[in-house]
Amino acid sequence: MGNLPVVSTSFVGRSGELGAVERALQEHRLVTLTGGGGVGKSRLALRAAGLARESYPDGVWWADLSPLHDDRLLTATVCDAVGLLDHSARRPVEALCEWLTGRRPLLVLDCCERIVTSCARLVADLLAAAPALTVLTTSRKPLGTEGERLLDIGPLPAAGPGAEAVRLFRDRAAAAAPLLALDSPSAGVAVAEICRRLEGIPLALELACARLAENSVEEVADRLTSRLDVLADDTVWPQRHRALRTAIGWSHELCAPLERLLWARLSVFPGTVDPADAGAVCAGGPLAAGAVPALLEGLAAQSVLQREGERYRMLDTLREYGALWLGELGEQDALARRHAAHFADVAARAHAGWLGPRQVDWYRRIADCHADLCAALDHLVERDPDRAVEMAGRTGLFWSCCGHLHQARGYLERALARSAVPGPPRTRALWALGITRTLQGDHEAARLLGEECTLAAWHDRDPESMLSAAHTVSFTHLMMGRPQAAHTVSDRALSHLTGDPLNAPSHMRCRVIRLFALSALGRLDEAYEDATGLRRLSRGYGEHWARSYAEHQLALIQIMRGRPGEAEGHARAMLAGKYRLRDSLGIALGLDLLAGAIAAQGDGVAAARTSGTGHTYWRMVGHPHRGSPELGAIRDQWERQARRAAGNPAYESAYHRGVEQDAESGLALALQGQLPPS
Repeated sequence: MGNLPVVSTSFVGRSGELGAVERALQEHRLVTLTGGGGVGKSRLALRAAGLARESYPDGVWWADLSPLHDDRLLTATVCDAVGLLDHSARRPVEALCEWLTGRRPLLVLDCCERIVTSCARLVADLLAAAPALTVLTTSRKPLGTEGERLLDIGPLPAAGPGAEAVRLFRDRAAAAAPLLALDSPSAGVAVAEICRRLEGIPLALELACARLAENSVEEVADRLTSRLDVLADDTVWPQRHRALRTAIGWSHELCAPLERLLWARLSVFPGTVDPADAGAVCAGGPLAAGAVPALLEGLAAQSVLQREGERYRMLDTLREYGALWLGELGEQDALARRHAAHFADVAARAHAGWLGPRQVDWYRRIADCHADLCAALDHLVERDPDRAVEMAGRTGLFWSCCGHLHQARGYLERALARSAVPGPPRTRALWALGITRTLQGDHEAARLLGEECTLAAWHDRDPESMLSAAHTVSFTHLMMGRPQAAHTVSDRALSHLTGDPLNAPSHMRCRVIRLFALSALGRLDEAYEDATGLRRLSRGYGEHWARSYAEHQLALIQIMRGRPGEAEGHARAMLAGKYRLRDSLGIALGLDLLAGAIAAQGDGVAAARTSGTGHTYWRMVGHPHRGSPELGAIRDQWERQARRAAGNPAYESAYHRGVEQDAESGLALALQGQLPPS
């Protein structure tokens, strides 16, 4: 259980440091690996965390903090890393503390140095709330928290033929230049000289190895020696940084001019980079968009970038170097504007494509570029609040489904506070904020916002604005236990604002609310007709969001009609759709329904196990069984049926197996052994 990154290169040496980290984790609840940039702190932490898996029954969780330049998204980033997609209105740190309480996980916070004070506060809060929690951090400087065990990580030993630096160099050289022979005496001397000159710093060694595709090892040694001699004066660079700066600077010089330009411009990306995004943001002047893919490959071949599937990652130290050059070029502001404009356009295209066959693709796209969307909104909120309102409104429903409610609410509130320009973009942002507040359980605030959204929509005279306002108002009524009011508002909007849902996607959203309201009112025949119609319409568009909720309601209706076998099929169809969208709240709702359908057929053990998996998903969204209020009594009835069928001991045992199982494994079991492709 956990989310440790997968790396493609081997781990070399560090046996002594690994042993020290292992002992420190056994004896201390907070261990910090300190050391300079490029020394290998993150890689050591990753290796140590992987070896320690069996000691932490609740998983080993990795949070990469390198994209963060301030602490606004710190806790949300950690929540995302551990799979907590909190839907409550409480502060994220409170939700995270509750999620960790009673668990025994290892939490790894990588690259804390930019926000070390905030990291220290967060870690102190988490350790106080969760007595069984252990935290491993990497940072260029200590957190300074009470009880912190510091392990200073130095470069690899560089002296001697069996030195770890030499072993690392030879390992990376074999990958960079497989046909290169390093067995000759002159090559052995050159390797030893490179490792000594670069002081055993892993990042410097890897950059030097990348040169072996075009140079002999003797040539690499000669050129590094001459560069270090030029920088013999320690006033140029502090001694501990000189070798790394030399290796980075030499790699930079040996890159082609366009590669250097791309390196600098890529520094504007806070996380991993998609080649298409790199082309859109970084192209300009002498750098053509069509040349970017080959240049990315060139930078990866020189170890400036690392491949992660179809995306690329730049190590933080190299990103800092690129940012320095971007400043020298005078392009920092221009690239920040271009980055923000590009991802505002991504949000616009995703919003326009929400109702259609690429809906799942757009959810994945929004999830993959989450760090970039946040960076773009941070820029726009300060520099162009009107466009920030437009962008935040377009990401609202995606983020709500993906569990980023705190980020959605924060950006929407900040943007709306900075811009008061009326019109459909502002109305859309009010709608998105109303949905967010309702999902968090902040119903009174959502109700007031619904009134503001309705007034704004009336001034817009735009069908989509009016349907969106009806959607947020009726959704709030539904979640407050007022199904009649929810039905009245949604049905009136649908009756008066007819037309193609492609031009007003909130038509589909209002249909979902009306359907839920009908079943809550016990009008099952009408609900069944509405659900089958909605499913048919959704299939026609090739979308999954509304179709999943139609399947949810068909499952509920069939259970209430005494047809649990049919309900089971609808529940699994609903779960498959919600899994494709990675909608944890929808999955939790679907697992409850599936457990009820199974219980009604007399299999209490399977129902209990499914319910246990559902509990895991409810914990992930930070709620104990949410959804419309009337579902509570029905859930209790299903549990009683399952307990009677299985007997209390067997029920409890199966339930706890479901709770303790990895969430995706439990879901796969609920879906009869196979998760659908996403």
